[in-house]
Amino acid sequence: MKDIQSEKDERNVPLQKVGVKNVEYPIQVLDKNNKAQHTTATVDLFVNLPHNYKGTHMSRFIEVFHRYHTNLSFTHFWELLEEIRTKLDAEKAYGKITFPYFIEKEAPVSKSKGFMNYLCTYEATVSETNRDFFITVEVPVTTLCPCSKAISEYGAHNQRGTVRVKLQYDSFFWLEDLICIIENCASGPLYSVLKRQDEKHVTESAYDNPRFVEDVVREVYIALENFKIEKPFQWFSIEAENYESIHNHNAYAYTEKKI
Repeated sequence: MKDIQSEKDERNVPLQKVGVKNVEYPIQVLDKNNKAQHTTATVDLFVNLPHNYKGTHMSRFIEVFHRYHTNLSFTHFWELLEEIRTKLDAEKAYGKITFPYFIEKEAPVSKSKGFMNYLCTYEATVSETNRDFFITVEVPVTTLCPCSKAISEYGAHNQRGTVRVKLQYDSFFWLEDLICIIENCASGPLYSVLKRQDEKHVTESAYDNPRFVEDVVREVYIALENFKIEKPFQWFSIEAENYESIHNHNAYAYTEKKI
């Protein structure tokens, strides 16, 4: 059959990215406690297209991804992109997958169990001479305002927030461990199930551990620097955003480690 994509293009315009976007697909990733976890990802896969190529073969992205979808560990994600790059005769391949990662958590007092979900993203670029891999985790937390506590005769306002950590992957770590240290840097973590005794505990614990967004970012920075892995993170960024309960705005802070 005639292959239109493989015909030459005379317009002399190279394309940095062509491929498939917003593909929803079941995947399996590593799980510290259960060895593997099934979830659903939104997938973007691209390659560069030289100026003399008319198009790329979109079906090949899905064909290759399907072979890897049951084992998308960090290293296998690199292997996936290298195979896409090779099969499509490209200089570079790009990939991004975003998925909810579920962790079963116990309430602090009653020990009632429920699942919390954390949004995770893998982003990688692979070429013949270079490869980069970044992992992003979004962790919901609770924070209690230090200023409100200091100036109020009783009580203090608190709110939910999100901490987003993006880091350059250099050596293996567990997502559960990263999420845990981020939660520990806020006034408290969130839970899907809380009994009355648990609500009392988390409310009083947050009151004893007030945090501005600036505090959260700085605490996470220090925790990442001290994270026990084979090779220290060469680069990371941290942002905290509070969905304020008494202000008509969000509070925000950001920092990153310079390479």
